[in-house]
Amino acid sequence: MARPPSTDDRIHTAVLELLRSRGPGAVTVESVTALSGVAKTTIYRRYADRREMLAGALAPLSTPPLADDEFDPRQRLTWIIDRAVASIEHGIGFGGMAALLTDEDVEFSETFRSILARYRQQISAAIDDAKSSGEFRADLDNDTLVDGIVGAYVAERGRLGHVEGWRQRLFELFWPTVEA
Repeated sequence: MARPPSTDDRIHTAVLELLRSRGPGAVTVESVTALSGVAKTTIYRRYADRREMLAGALAPLSTPPLADDEFDPRQRLTWIIDRAVASIEHGIGFGGMAALLTDEDVEFSETFRSILARYRQQISAAIDDAKSSGEFRADLDNDTLVDGIVGAYVAERGRLGHVEGWRQRLFELFWPTVEA
């Protein structure tokens, strides 16, 4: 039998659901209370304000799982593609992404950009490892690769209203660009 979700899990799940579906403006202590069933007083004992609550829910995004040292170059690029979009797909969602792009909620944008910077450092380190081992081109620009992957993912959602089958298509697009 699975254990019931912890109070923090319930709060974080509610924060992320609101963020993904309606953007950061929808993330209030009141809305999180209503969705999670966790009392306001309990939330305030854990988080001083909305910003801390958002940061707590988004914190796991700052540390993606590490790339396996045994990955071959193709597996490494697949890992990079998956990690590059995970902060949207399993993190802020398109509601949060739209708010980030428009700076609709400056407090959220600042919080998420600081988390995103740490997350991207780890992806960049995996790219550097592949470059230094001769698996990827040495002159490859890490930020441009990650931005290209994320941009293609976001563009497809904007164009079609959904994203499907993107991993293989992005791999086929970017493999000739990164291959040593």
